[in-house]
Amino acid sequence: MNDFVFHMRMPRVVFGAGALQHVRREVEAIGAERALVLSTPGQAALAQRVVELLGEHAAGVFSGAAMHVPVETVSAAEDRVQSVDANCLIAIGGGSTTGLAKALALDSGIPVIAIPTTYAGSEMTTMYGLTEGGAKRTGRDASVLPRCVIYDPELSLGLPFPTTVVSAINAIAHAAEGLYAPDGNPVVDLYAQEGMRRSAAALPRLQANPRDIEARGDALVGAWMCGVVMGSVTVGLHHKLCHTLGGSFGLPHAELHTVVLPHALAYNAPAVPEAMRKIAAALLAPSAPGGVFDLAARHGAATSLRAIGMREADLDRAAELAMQGQYPNPRPLERGPLRELLQRAWAGVRPD
Repeated sequence: MNDFVFHMRMPRVVFGAGALQHVRREVEAIGAERALVLSTPGQAALAQRVVELLGEHAAGVFSGAAMHVPVETVSAAEDRVQSVDANCLIAIGGGSTTGLAKALALDSGIPVIAIPTTYAGSEMTTMYGLTEGGAKRTGRDASVLPRCVIYDPELSLGLPFPTTVVSAINAIAHAAEGLYAPDGNPVVDLYAQEGMRRSAAALPRLQANPRDIEARGDALVGAWMCGVVMGSVTVGLHHKLCHTLGGSFGLPHAELHTVVLPHALAYNAPAVPEAMRKIAAALLAPSAPGGVFDLAARHGAATSLRAIGMREADLDRAAELAMQGQYPNPRPLERGPLRELLQRAWAGVRPD
């Protein structure tokens, strides 16, 4: 039996098909009057739909959210927040938009309402990240946790299946590390196992019918539960590698998580066999590393760093960056094995 201290932080959750219609009510519930809607350029039309639902509470749209939250984007958004005198932020979209809202809340304390359209799960955490000068720094702060999250499965009905796959495996990555975190506990274990199970089980249903609203709902619940796990514990090697590779080499976030996770699990597997057993069981697979790899491959996702734009010539530098600053991980970080991990991930070698 392990001793632990556990404090769960979770936003108010509004869940259901058509739940977007409640956005004005939720703005009023937190006492806000002028909400700035954030999105990526590709989801500007969806952001405008939110503006229409907000009525007089709408302060406008900033549709410049970008992957890995560049500080230049944050600065531009800060100028917009001030120019429209916003006292609430509504982030609609995936992890890039939620990340921008968190970065803005970090300095201003402005409350955030998150409306996820993918399965990132970051809306359930106090974690934030910023990229500057080719390096991504991350941290935790209670001020960035959204006050409310609106989960509406209808908003992800048009999500392309390739994006659905990598987004769901991104969520699985958040939960997997919770099972061997140094500050884990039995409640986190339950969230992690059920979150991974739901996320994985939704994929074949969505492959058969991407507009299956029940399966979309299950994928959102899975992301919610996996996000709670990441928000409750210390992350390890997998997230360190993804932050390093994403921030320094500009690789796509969800695809990066999908490629790296099997290899990070294989690296840690000898040190945490019980955690690996639980991950494998949630995925209905013989092994955790192979189960994640096969889940990605079976549903058409990239399984190598080479396929998502990483140059083999950059692997040495990536290994050096990943070794900087020690952090909790069940297996000590060693440069040689870590470099081999990256080589196998670059080549797309299936781990056992």
